[in-house]
Amino acid sequence: MGVDRTASRRSFVVAIDGPAASGKGTLARRLAERFGLAHLDTGTLYRATALVVLDGGGDPADPAAAAAAARRVDARALADPGLRGEAVARASSVVAAHPQVRRALLEFQRAFAAAPPGSPRGAVLDGRDVGTAVCPNADVKLFVTANVDVRARRRLDELRAGGAAAIYETVLQELRERDARDAGRRAAPLMAAPDAIVIDTTALDPDAVLAAACEVVAHALAGSR
Repeated sequence: MGVDRTASRRSFVVAIDGPAASGKGTLARRLAERFGLAHLDTGTLYRATALVVLDGGGDPADPAAAAAAARRVDARALADPGLRGEAVARASSVVAAHPQVRRALLEFQRAFAAAPPGSPRGAVLDGRDVGTAVCPNADVKLFVTANVDVRARRRLDELRAGGAAAIYETVLQELRERDARDAGRRAAPLMAAPDAIVIDTTALDPDAVLAAACEVVAHALAGSR
């Protein structure tokens, strides 16, 4: 009887980390499409946790409430349209600072990377600690960053396109505060893995970023065969 080599083959994993509005989400989606990989925006897990807390009238800063909410998050929760709200975005950064929340969501992320739904080839995961904590043995690690002023302008454009009456100075301040929380938290802080390839998108358009990343991923895929 023949051996099913597809079933026994290890999943090819691309880990993409970086601060908010750096362009990592767009890059992750496009890479997944280009190479036929499954995609998980790990930030949606923390947004889903925040939404559960807020909907229940809880405080995102309460570790027990946040951890209980995290344990309720499943794949269905990631499709909730309420995840895109700004209040949820702010609360997600707060709940993400709790070690209990990160532990509760770690298994979901690692299971997705090991057995990507709909793609036996592998997965692209983007977030804040994928290459450092979630998938430290990922085949490719990218750290996508950009100047905070440029990131604030991108987020402002995104908010206004969605109909929000956003102010640049407010968006800039919120990004700086979020960067400080993400980089300063004790549990899996935002940082580039030592072996990550850094892509600064400050002066690059999405196509140029994709081209640079595709070269790295294609090379790694060729070496994994």
